[in-house]
Amino acid sequence: MPAGLTLSIIKPDGVAQGNVGDILKILESNEFQIRASKMLHLTEKQAAGFYQVHRSKSFFKDLIRYMSSGPIVVLVLQGTNAVNRLRDLMGATDPQKAEKNTIRKLFATSIEKNVIHGSDSEENAVTEIHYFFSDLELLV
Repeated sequence: MPAGLTLSIIKPDGVAQGNVGDILKILESNEFQIRASKMLHLTEKQAAGFYQVHRSKSFFKDLIRYMSSGPIVVLVLQGTNAVNRLRDLMGATDPQKAEKNTIRKLFATSIEKNVIHGSDSEENAVTEIHYFFSDLELLV
């Protein structure tokens, strides 16, 4: 897989609030190229599979319920230092603590409904990308 890729998910609250276009515009204006995208409605089983790393955490069941509550938009983004730059652009998980003009500061309504997911490492990006996309679906 080429370097400089990361996975992002516009979560159910972002889709329901009608923020998909605004978020895509922010991503593209910050020099991320969209290399794959799709809209899905995860089942609880699919959401649990994706977030299995959090299975032992107290918030796991609520996270799975939330992520399967409505459609999401899954994206593969490419750019220099993509993982770290996307995480900076997303802002803190708690929108009250997020920096001005970050995606979460602009659109998130709570720490639980924080509008966007981004891979937290290059290794996890590869795993997460392959959870949702085959190599044939990646335009890299």
